Amino acid sequence: MSAVPQASRERTILPARARQRIDVNLIVYTALLLGVGLVMVSSASIGIADSLTGDPLYCFKRQLIFIVISLVAMAAVYGVPLEWWRKASQPALIAVVFLLALVLIPGVGKTINGSSRWLTLGAFSLQVSELAKLFVIVYLAAYIDRHALRLRTAARAVIPPLSVLGVIGVLLLMEPDYGAAAVLLATSLGMLFLGGVRLWQFALLLTGAGATLSALAVSSPYRLERITTFVNPWADPYDTGFQLTQSLIAIGSGSWWGVGLGDSIQKLFYLPEAHTDFLFAVVAEELGLAGMAGVIALYSLLVWRCFSLGRTAERCGQDFAASVSFGIGMWLGLQAFINMGVNLGILPTKGLTLPLMSAGGSSIVVVCVALGLLLRVHRESCDAAAEQTL
Repeated sequence: MSAVPQASRERTILPARARQRIDVNLIVYTALLLGVGLVMVSSASIGIADSLTGDPLYCFKRQLIFIVISLVAMAAVYGVPLEWWRKASQPALIAVVFLLALVLIPGVGKTINGSSRWLTLGAFSLQVSELAKLFVIVYLAAYIDRHALRLRTAARAVIPPLSVLGVIGVLLLMEPDYGAAAVLLATSLGMLFLGGVRLWQFALLLTGAGATLSALAVSSPYRLERITTFVNPWADPYDTGFQLTQSLIAIGSGSWWGVGLGDSIQKLFYLPEAHTDFLFAVVAEELGLAGMAGVIALYSLLVWRCFSLGRTAERCGQDFAASVSFGIGMWLGLQAFINMGVNLGILPTKGLTLPLMSAGGSSIVVVCVALGLLLRVHRESCDAAAEQTL
C-alpha cells in the first residue's frame, strides 16, 4: 500500500521540466520558422518558378517535400543516444573531409555560378558545407568533453582542433564558400572559449582568425569586388551593385507594415535569388518592419533556447551535450545574423541562406537534424535531472 504514495511523492519532487522529455518550446519555434519560410518561399518564387518550370508553385512543393523529410530526420535523430554521436564524431568528420574534397573534382562536384559546392544525388543535390557545419560542431564538442582539463591548462591543446579547422577551411575556400568558412571558424572559436580556453589564448586566436579572413578577403579579386560593392552599391547599381540595391529598394518599399503578402514587386525578376539568399528582403517588402521584427524575434528565441538547453545540460554534468547545444546556437545565430546583415547592406554578400526559411533542401534537412540533436539533449538532461533529484 505504501508504494503508490511513495511514487506519488517522487513525481511531486521532480521538477516539471525534468518530467517533460520533449522540448515544446524548441518545436514551436522551429515550426513557426518553417511555416513562415514555406509561405515566403512560395511568394518569392512564383515568378521565377512559373518562368522556368511552368508551375508557379514548383518551389513551394519542393520546399514542402524537404520540410517533411527534415521533420522525419529530426524525429529519427531524437531517438539516437548522444553517446553514439560522441563516438561517431571522428569517423563523421573524416567522411565530411572526404566529401569536401570530392566536390572539388571536375565532373563530380556540381558547379553553379562559379562555385563547386554540391554533389548530385539523383533529383536532389547535397551541399556538403552544410554537413561540415554540423559535424565539426559534434567533433569539437567531443574533443572538448575529452580534453576539458588540458584546454584550461595547456596552450598546445588547441592545436589538434585548429589543424582540423584549417584543413576544412582550405577546402571550403577552394569551392569557394567564404561565408561557410567564416561561420564555421567563428562558431568553433566560440565553442573552444566556452570549453575552457584561456582568455589570452582566445584573444590571440580571434586576432589571428580575423587577420587571416581579412587577408583572404582582399587577396581574391572576386571577394574584394564584393567588399567594395558592399561599401557603395549605388556606385554601379546596374552591374556589381545590382543585387544589393534591389534588396535595399525592397526593404525600403515595405515601410512599417509591408505592401501585402504576395504583392512584392522586387521578386518579379528584379531581385536575384529572392527565394534563397535574399528571402529576408522579400519578407521586409511584403510584411514590413513588423514582419522583420517578428522573424528576428523567432531567431532570437531559437538561439536563446539552444543556449538554455546547453546551460541545463552543463548543470547536469553533461559536458558533451552542453558543447553541442552552445555550438548549434552560435551557428544558427551567426548564420541568421549574417544573412539578414547582407540583405540590409551592413555586411558583404556571403551566399548564406536564412536557416529554416530559405529555399534549399540541404540547409533545411541538416538544420533540422541539428535541432533533433538538441531535442535529444533536452531528453537526456531531463533524465539526468530526474536521477539527481531522486
